[in-house]
Amino acid sequence: MPAAAALYDWLLLLHLLAAMTWFGGLIVLGSLATFLLRRGDPVSRARFVGSLRTIGPLVLAPSVVALLGFGIWLVADSDAWSLGQAWIAISLGLFAAAFVVGAAFQSRAAIGAERAAAVGDHAEAVRQLRRWTWGMWLIVALLVVATWDMVMKPGL
Repeated sequence: MPAAAALYDWLLLLHLLAAMTWFGGLIVLGSLATFLLRRGDPVSRARFVGSLRTIGPLVLAPSVVALLGFGIWLVADSDAWSLGQAWIAISLGLFAAAFVVGAAFQSRAAIGAERAAAVGDHAEAVRQLRRWTWGMWLIVALLVVATWDMVMKPGL
């Protein structure tokens, strides 16, 4: 084993750290949202949905961008991989699906929950937070399938 890691090794490390950050963040946020929905405390729910506008851009968005960037760089750096391989196309498709759910569905549900909580409409805040939570678990499922795809590399 060489003393110094190759560029590919560093890219893989950074790709995996970005994936861990995104996936772990989703698990924590989804678990906390599920807990708060079951607990029934409107003040805690309002604080939680109010924090999503901070957590998303500071933690989740950079990890999503880094994951995609380092993943594409890994493919570009390796002679063994190409964007035309089935497992890479599948993983990019799953990534795109997770991204669209997050950008189109999650953001609207979070904004709706935050607005409802701000005006004291607790029933609507719960409804929107529940929608957000379902979307969060859908993204987690998509990422699990994407991880399976990248580990098993179907089509190779």
